[in-house]
Amino acid sequence: MPSPTPTPIATPGPLPKAELHLHIEGTLEPELAFALAGRNGVELPYASEDELRAAYSFSDLQSFLNLYYALMAVLRTQDDFAELADAYLARARQQGVRHAEIFFDPQAHTARGVPIGTVIGGLSRALDAAEETYGITTRLIMCFLRDESAESAVETFEAARPYLDRITAVGLDSAEVGHPPSKFREVYALAREAGLKCVAHAGEEGPPSYVWEALDILGVDRIDHGVRCLEDEALVARLVAEQMPLTLCPLSNVRLRVYDRLQDHPLPSMLDAGLLVTVNSDDPAYFGGYVDDNFTAVRDALGLDDAALRTLARNSFRAAFLDEATREVYLKEVDAH
Repeated sequence: MPSPTPTPIATPGPLPKAELHLHIEGTLEPELAFALAGRNGVELPYASEDELRAAYSFSDLQSFLNLYYALMAVLRTQDDFAELADAYLARARQQGVRHAEIFFDPQAHTARGVPIGTVIGGLSRALDAAEETYGITTRLIMCFLRDESAESAVETFEAARPYLDRITAVGLDSAEVGHPPSKFREVYALAREAGLKCVAHAGEEGPPSYVWEALDILGVDRIDHGVRCLEDEALVARLVAEQMPLTLCPLSNVRLRVYDRLQDHPLPSMLDAGLLVTVNSDDPAYFGGYVDDNFTAVRDALGLDDAALRTLARNSFRAAFLDEATREVYLKEVDAH
């Protein structure tokens, strides 16, 4: 839903930025997981918060997803989802976030018997208060799990129709390999017909052809991740020409072994190529840092100067689903910082 044009905020803290690639379920810190487990009578297979945090060591995307979905069992009520979102927003404000576009995975909850209205209602309660409480404007993006069936995605979209006034865009996430974007052409057509924006994870573990499909078959407005576009010169040229945003997640890429070291990340070459790249945190509770932690990490590991960091911050607002007046307010904040 459109928000009123925000009042500019001048702060000496982190660079103002938008976060565009953030899974709300991936902000579930061990402390909150144990608190919600106790409240809801859920037994976690870990003896302590420290033991759970020690489990956050992943060999690939699937090993992360296994733990990620298991921990969702603690999320049951509107209050749980509201508390989860509010905890993220409090951290995001400290990280310089002025606008957040937040993914959620309804199928992961409805499969456990949690109604989609409970999920959206709880998240919306926190997001509706975000601007007044934290000075953050927000959007909600409903993602489909690509390792579920295309029919399940359509059923989820239809179940969400009564709540589409709360949703800005649809997305596509979870296990990428073997689940090309073309599998979801029908549900994306429904979303576009309903006037929603479209984004999709593509080119993280999957090949560059998945990025092409997301562009040409799903008609996306943004590509989430997309680092493997560099393997296809024609694709890079197209992304540059169209200024198609890519929502990169550097710490995530290292934790999930897309790159062995942050020093190997291609972010500098992507900037040099003229790609519209942004930096985000993905699943920060699991991957070792929130969005400004990612900014700091790439600055230190890749030698990015202040001008490059400012470009990344400006790109985040350029790529956001904002009206132009609000976008200009935020861009002026970046320039004034």
